[in-house]
Amino acid sequence: MRARSSWSAIRVSDLQAPRRYALNGGPFGSKLVSNDYVPEGVPVIRGANLPGHSRFSMNDFVFVSESKADELLPNNAHPGDLVFTQRGTLGQVGLIPRTSPFSRFVISQSQMKLTVDEKKADAAFLYYYFRAPRTVQQIHNLGFSTGVPHINLDILRNFEVRLPPLHAQKQIRAILSAYDDLIENNTRRIKILEKMAQAIYREWFVHFRFPGHKKVKLVNSPLGPIPERWSVRKLGEVVELAYGKALKAENRRKGNVPVYGSSGIVGSHDESLVSGPGVIVGRKGNVGTVHWCDGDFFPIDAVFYVQTNISLRYTYYNLQTQNFISGDAAVPGLSRTQAYSLPILVPAENVLTEFEALVESFFAAMRNLRERNENLRETRDLLLPRLISGEVDLSEVEVAGE
Repeated sequence: MRARSSWSAIRVSDLQAPRRYALNGGPFGSKLVSNDYVPEGVPVIRGANLPGHSRFSMNDFVFVSESKADELLPNNAHPGDLVFTQRGTLGQVGLIPRTSPFSRFVISQSQMKLTVDEKKADAAFLYYYFRAPRTVQQIHNLGFSTGVPHINLDILRNFEVRLPPLHAQKQIRAILSAYDDLIENNTRRIKILEKMAQAIYREWFVHFRFPGHKKVKLVNSPLGPIPERWSVRKLGEVVELAYGKALKAENRRKGNVPVYGSSGIVGSHDESLVSGPGVIVGRKGNVGTVHWCDGDFFPIDAVFYVQTNISLRYTYYNLQTQNFISGDAAVPGLSRTQAYSLPILVPAENVLTEFEALVESFFAAMRNLRERNENLRETRDLLLPRLISGEVDLSEVEVAGE
């Protein structure tokens, strides 16, 4: 099916469900502040829950009490609702999964929500419509650039969406969702593999239940009893934390080399600084974060990259357990002097060699899954704008995984 005159331009306000607060913004000012957060309760949706790589993230929630959520009833969102960023990273959109373990949410001051009238539109189709580069650009063009970039509820209400008939919306949603479902499944498998590798590290190097451990006696050390022929050394004796290099976003050239900041990958470039695989440690910003990169990469000046003469994978997991601290209260940054003085357990070489060989199978499987995800994303992102504009005949498109 191609775009025809039957594709109608409809305002978002005409697509909202016939119920109160179906289209609404976040709470005003002091109605929701950090003092309202509690350890558990009703989750608050923030920008971190609307990642560009998936439909919705169930991580990094803060919570409010049930009574506070009742007080903020106009700002409640529910499974199946769309959530848009109002201020900050314009163009962010998320779709709350219908399988969510939470029956309701509260949106933050920086978000807006839409409950869709299912007789008029498919919520997942609208999610993909608002993910399309052309739509994102339209939103940026409508935004206010003074201070923090933002739009308002009136802009969203009056935003026009070009809709095909409902059955075609559902076809398009099914095609694109198939890609996202595969990506999410692969991502879950990656997390399982990561947990398995971490469990092996703990079993071998924390509980000392490595292969052949029953034949090895424990001896005293500054860290307590450790296996014989293992040693405790200063981190600076076996690890160098090398400085990254400044690379502003405007100076990055299009390429497939990941650029690492303290939060992880922050962009890409066409030239690497370090040959992979490698370990990256947050120096400024997210102090002490530890990231793994399979290939060549470019660490910016907010991070260190690791050079070591022992197992790199062992070092990766060990650094995650180290007590890194900031060296400057005014400008938080990891103190390399403090880091180098920390103790590190150095296992016997034969144990490290065996560990490296074992976890490489996990890392290889994770690499394969990440590559699959990258290919799926590229295909999906090529299809997305063509599908929602009607350029593609739906009967000619194969659903991913079939």
